[in-house]
Amino acid sequence: MSRDARWKALLELLVERGRLDVEEAAAELEVSAATIRRDFDQLAEQQMLVRTRGGAVVHGVSYELPLRYKTARRASEKQRIAKAVAELVAPGEAVGLTGGTTTTEVARALAVRGDLSTGSPALTIVTNALNIANELAVRPQFKIVVTGGVARPQSYELIGPLADGVLGQITLDVAVLGVVAFDVTHGAAAHDEAEAAINRLLCERAERVVVAADSSKLGQRAFARICGAELVGTLVTDTAVGQETVRRFEEAGVRVLTV
Repeated sequence: MSRDARWKALLELLVERGRLDVEEAAAELEVSAATIRRDFDQLAEQQMLVRTRGGAVVHGVSYELPLRYKTARRASEKQRIAKAVAELVAPGEAVGLTGGTTTTEVARALAVRGDLSTGSPALTIVTNALNIANELAVRPQFKIVVTGGVARPQSYELIGPLADGVLGQITLDVAVLGVVAFDVTHGAAAHDEAEAAINRLLCERAERVVVAADSSKLGQRAFARICGAELVGTLVTDTAVGQETVRRFEEAGVRVLTV
């Protein structure tokens, strides 16, 4: 296993469990304890975790795994969700995409839609996510608009007041939100308040709002609120979602699509 693959696996285990012992991690990854100690030390230097006697704990109270370290967790669910979200978009529309792994898959699903292979433009994509803009910029049929702002390394998103000038001058047909939590009572949320503020502006400029989130994020809360459930028209999630959760969202006026 390469070092990058080990680091991704270690960080995902750490996020899931909150704490890892050296011997436990070595057994999980089938490498030596010395290798894990070295990995923990190097990740601690990057402030990706906090080193403890005999192991490591997550860094900070509200830990967010940086996008570059996220592997294919729930990959099939995200791809199915993305395909369903992409099918909600009509040719010629202006689409806002926030950052995140699921919205990145939405961008990829839009890019391979046959009926969007031509047009002037086939779609207008407005995003504050540098990785999404980079992937779609090679599609000449798409008009790509990138907000201003300061790049946030964890999510590749542009944040801050510089984005306000762009978003204040446009309107969108649909905003697609990637979220870390979505709850009927507490709404859609992100880890970072500046990221949430940009996402909120995208919602306000859109005629309709779609949340793309796998079922593990539903009924959860996170630090920074993006918008209330009443502003969301459609939730696209996977079939593992509980029927009670679906019922609560539908009673709040949110259409729920499971894939």
